[in-house]
Order: sequence, then C-alpha cells, then structure tokens
Amino acid sequence: MALPKRRWSKTRTRKGRTHKKLGEPLLSVCPKCKKPKLPHHLCPVCGYYKGRTVIEIEDKKKDKKPKK
Repeated sequence: MALPKRRWSKTRTRKGRTHKKLGEPLLSVCPKCKKPKLPHHLCPVCGYYKGRTVIEIEDKKKDKKPKK
C-alpha cells in the first residue's frame, strides 16, 4: 500500500474539509395552513399530512391560565 511522502499541512487539511458541512434544511409549504415544514413530515402547526389531519394540535395560548 502506498504511503504519502510528506504529511499534509494544517492549511491543506482544512482546505479539504471546506465542503464537508451541513446545508440549510429544505422546506416545503403546508397546503392547509401555508406555514413552512419539512418535506414528507407532519406539519407541526396544524397536524396535517397527505390530505388529512393526523393529530389534533392544541393551542398553547388557550391552555395558559390568566395571571393574578
């Protein structure tokens, strides 16, 4: 097995790693509430997926009790 004659410098190593990074997640639009969501995932706002409501999402504002 061949071996490198010299060791790579830190700069050269880091230049090779410049393309190994995560990109922004791709988002699609929920057809029901028009909010951004991940493709092929349940909408976190309304619970809608593939033409039907899968789960009922309760409003957080309604659950809070008024402060005294």
